[in-house]
Amino acid sequence: MIIAFVNSPCRSSFSSGFHYLQNVDQIDSETLTLLPAAFTRWFAEKGWRPRAHQLELLARAEAGESTLLIAPTGAGKTLAGFLPSLTDLTRRGRIPPGSAFTGIHTLYVSPLKALAIDIERNLMKPVEEMGLPVTVENRTGDTPNAKRQRQKLNPPDILLTTPEQVALLLANREAERFFKDLKYVVLDELHSLVTSKRGHMLSLGLARLRRLAPGLQTIGLSATVAEPMDLQKWLVAQHEGSEHHAGLVVVEGGAKPDISILSTEERIPWAGHSARYAIPDVYNKLVEHKTTLLFVNTRSQAEMLFQALWTINDDNLPIALHHGSLDVAQRRKVEAAMAENRLRAVVATSTLDLGIDWGDVDLVIHVGAPKGASRLAQRIGRANHRMDEPSKAILVPANRFEVMECQAALDANYIGAQDTPPVGRGALDVLAQHVLGMACAEPFDMLELYDEIISASPYADLNWETFERIVDFVATGGYALRTYERYARIRKTKEGRWRVSNPAVAQQYRLNLGTIVESPMLNIRMVKRGEGGRIGRGGATLGKVEEYFLEQLSPGDTFVFSGKVLRFEGIRENECLASQAFSLDPKIPSYNGGKFPLSTYLAEQVRAMIADPDRWRHLPDQVRDWLSLQNDKSMLPKRDEFLIETFPRGSRGYMVAYPFEGRLAHQTLGMLLTRRLERAGAKPLGFVATDYSLAVWGLEDMGLMIGNGRLSLSDLFDEDMLGDDLEAWLDESFLLKRTFRNCAVIAGLIERRHPGKEKSGRQITVSADLIYDVLRSHEPDHILLQATRQDAATGLLDIGRLGDMLRRIRGHITHRALDHISPLAVPVMLEIGREAVPGEAHDALLAEAADDLIAEALA
Repeated sequence: MIIAFVNSPCRSSFSSGFHYLQNVDQIDSETLTLLPAAFTRWFAEKGWRPRAHQLELLARAEAGESTLLIAPTGAGKTLAGFLPSLTDLTRRGRIPPGSAFTGIHTLYVSPLKALAIDIERNLMKPVEEMGLPVTVENRTGDTPNAKRQRQKLNPPDILLTTPEQVALLLANREAERFFKDLKYVVLDELHSLVTSKRGHMLSLGLARLRRLAPGLQTIGLSATVAEPMDLQKWLVAQHEGSEHHAGLVVVEGGAKPDISILSTEERIPWAGHSARYAIPDVYNKLVEHKTTLLFVNTRSQAEMLFQALWTINDDNLPIALHHGSLDVAQRRKVEAAMAENRLRAVVATSTLDLGIDWGDVDLVIHVGAPKGASRLAQRIGRANHRMDEPSKAILVPANRFEVMECQAALDANYIGAQDTPPVGRGALDVLAQHVLGMACAEPFDMLELYDEIISASPYADLNWETFERIVDFVATGGYALRTYERYARIRKTKEGRWRVSNPAVAQQYRLNLGTIVESPMLNIRMVKRGEGGRIGRGGATLGKVEEYFLEQLSPGDTFVFSGKVLRFEGIRENECLASQAFSLDPKIPSYNGGKFPLSTYLAEQVRAMIADPDRWRHLPDQVRDWLSLQNDKSMLPKRDEFLIETFPRGSRGYMVAYPFEGRLAHQTLGMLLTRRLERAGAKPLGFVATDYSLAVWGLEDMGLMIGNGRLSLSDLFDEDMLGDDLEAWLDESFLLKRTFRNCAVIAGLIERRHPGKEKSGRQITVSADLIYDVLRSHEPDHILLQATRQDAATGLLDIGRLGDMLRRIRGHITHRALDHISPLAVPVMLEIGREAVPGEAHDALLAEAADDLIAEALA
């Protein structure tokens, strides 16, 4: 491992990758000889000098080593990744016309199409200025078909592309010819790729590339991560019985970011997610700075913030909006305007997280808590994009709990703490897609393909039995579906190899390849319940709600929508059927907030902050007073303590718990707790979950039940709830059905696209539901059902984190029986019965409700 300390001025764009000449003493003259003469002349003309880590990476590449480069924003990571290719191609020279076919030399893979296009623009400038004998082209989903076909016949030296295009090229019969001369694969923003199914797909593609080009070297470019070794292993082939990993170059130094939490005279809300209280202060920051990026966590928050800023935009500042639901052409216009410095502010979601050169951004404002220290660091790096000038960022918490989370994230950034998620095990649906793709390229031998697949780090632990089941699934659809010819996508030849059944299978594979499945919105349709509970014909449509909320409900659950308490009757195709509920208590109120779960690291830091009054000195007076009041009225839990409060309110009994484990884990915990409370006789009516706490309410006083021994907290929160209770809930909910649909689409069991047409979300859902029911009844151990459960456990359910929490709190549960609500419980209680209806009227109602609850808590 090499650690390069760098402290020097630099510029934005590709020029940020170079020193000025006053720092020549830091570079070893022998190392400089690695560069061709054209490079040294160009550097001299510009007054630049390569950085130490760039030359170190070049030296390692020249020695045949694959390498991971970890460097902060503006350190010239991308240039470092291309230096080995540019120098090698310069030495090779231009291929004379009429020479034998030469495949691509370097494959650059980016997580974003826009990033690949931006890199081409930046890379071509030095190539042209130096007159290098190098051709560079990009290939994305937007590339015209004629250009793609021409690239197969006359490949460029350097191809800039995405994971999906790599998979398509590998599934072609000409793959071996196209990639035979491949020397380098450069993987940009690697930290953002490896933790997703796209990363699993790319790891399998890399395994095939190593077979086609045995001398292949990989270069990973990454921001700082929690576990660099995970990425180092990911970059190279793994072999049974031993672990291999790439080399590591880490760039230390650079200016520490200037991060602050918004200072305001306004009252910080006890609850809510809009941060409307801060809009005037945020607007003033836009006026004071040249270009500002405003990050939020969801598209709805982006829309709200954009509209709120335009409402008070008296200076007529050019402000734009950028998120994934906008038309591609509109997003490209915004990106171009940013690069040309024609905008004063852009409100964005994660679509602008990664390292595109966005012009002279001098401020990042993060509205709402970042949910992760690493995510915050990534977003802050968009400001200045210069390694040696501090990025400036302001955090705007939406409520008082978020103030503590923002402070924890700020502290983590200053000490360099990271909470990037682990790489994880390779997904089985992605593996099934890859197996079919390899059959499209050429008939494969099972044993050879298995050895290739387990050389990919995410699949290193894949056992032979599971692989056999995957191949059988691709060949037959599985035991329950093998009588249907349409699921027989590959066949075994008399030589014992597997090939595609017919050319149409390969065509369908190319049309449907990918791992991103959009989560649809479902219509809420009113129905009437007839005699015997029969559901009548559909009535009026109330609007749309995201499926991820509905799929966790069981028939009979009640929820709030469009100002009504509704009874969930089920999901039919792409509609949610609901009837009028005759109860004023919604069991599962619609919740608001970001989809990003609170990271384990930040959750631990918030718990530690609450337990340590010495750390409160950095918090605003309002928040310190709130915590002090909680200590007076109830208690503040110690770092290793799990606080549960119970209190009566009206005709209901309430239990509020403070796990601080994130909304997803709390949502699952609430579903399981209400089952257990029902069995204990507490008559639960509902629950609500936030990132920080969980409230359950019922007809019985749960404090009295705990006091007289009718309710045992240790039994209630025992880890065994993840057994039968979890299975029973999953059997009743629609969550597994919807997760299965996504797995079935990725695995190719259900095809979204056909030549000239595309299935609607409704048609896909109908097909998936039918197959799911067949498999549940006739083949419950089907490999795709196994994949579905794995997805659900690591995704929306967050089972692993919930299990860790239940183990952590064993023997550390503290109960406080109160006469009324506590200050710490006010935020979660304000979520009960709330509906996401953005606007000033909603905020006014929330403030009114907050005032009532706060007065009660302070009594």
